[in-house]
Amino acid sequence: MTGTRIAALGHYQPAKVLTNHDLAGMVDTSDAWITSRVGIRTRHMAGPDEPVDELAAHAGAKALASAGLTPADIDLVLVATSTAIDRSPNTAARVAARLSMGSPAVMDLNVVCAGFTHALATADHAVRAGSASRVLVIGADKMTAITDWTDRSTCVLVGDGAGAAVVVAAGADEEPGIGPVLWGSVPEMGHAVRIEGSPPVFAQEGQTVYRWATTQLPPIARQVCERAGVTPEELAAVVLHQANLRIIEPVAQKIGAVNAVIARDVVDSGNTSAASIPMALSKIVDRGEIASGAPVLLFGFGGNLSYAGQVIRCP
Repeated sequence: MTGTRIAALGHYQPAKVLTNHDLAGMVDTSDAWITSRVGIRTRHMAGPDEPVDELAAHAGAKALASAGLTPADIDLVLVATSTAIDRSPNTAARVAARLSMGSPAVMDLNVVCAGFTHALATADHAVRAGSASRVLVIGADKMTAITDWTDRSTCVLVGDGAGAAVVVAAGADEEPGIGPVLWGSVPEMGHAVRIEGSPPVFAQEGQTVYRWATTQLPPIARQVCERAGVTPEELAAVVLHQANLRIIEPVAQKIGAVNAVIARDVVDSGNTSAASIPMALSKIVDRGEIASGAPVLLFGFGGNLSYAGQVIRCP
């Protein structure tokens, strides 16, 4: 068995920007109310002619180009999403078709906001087991398509986008770049975050999620660091699911990552579910905020209530 690493990243957001002032004209809210409660100022919104697989394909193409690979080099496509409308062809298959890939295995994973970190672990396991050599891992969601725009407690949160990573085997003389995953769920609390009905609509019990995230998740995140053999103080960056700034900041503080860059992409992008972690990570790398090889904690949490995290080395 060999270790794995992230070779490159990419992200994509639709052109349309929805501001808090725009929302104030749609529902009983205000810029001050939104920023004080969730810390979000803007979010990107896909149009009706921009399906989830298109967002995903744009991010995937950027990651492939950054890695110096062609679509034909990929033998497994994993897409984490909970907002694809159609069941078959799945989103991964549609991404493969858009990118004119050869004959990769194609799988979707629906673990909502923890989807990307679950998919990244699955890619790591597949390469280590020898069933794949180069994996395109994408988190993509179109949350605005499943939003009740009359509910000010949820419509102010959401945005659309996609983030991608190319996972390859680490070289014989390289340290593994993707650490062991720690994942799990609290099934009896799954009702706290829901995408249900026909047509499906996003709903959540905000206070329940806030209390769970800020009290139960920091010790689990510290266990992720222990599994990777890294102390929280050694982390160069912490990229949590971009749910809400009032969750991100206290959780990061309780983890103890005192020297880390804390991803706050939620301010500009909103909650993009499975897209939030790879998109935030890709932007941090693009800005050069952390050095190649530096340890970064990725930690997803949300629907089901599920969680998954690993420490990776910055590509």
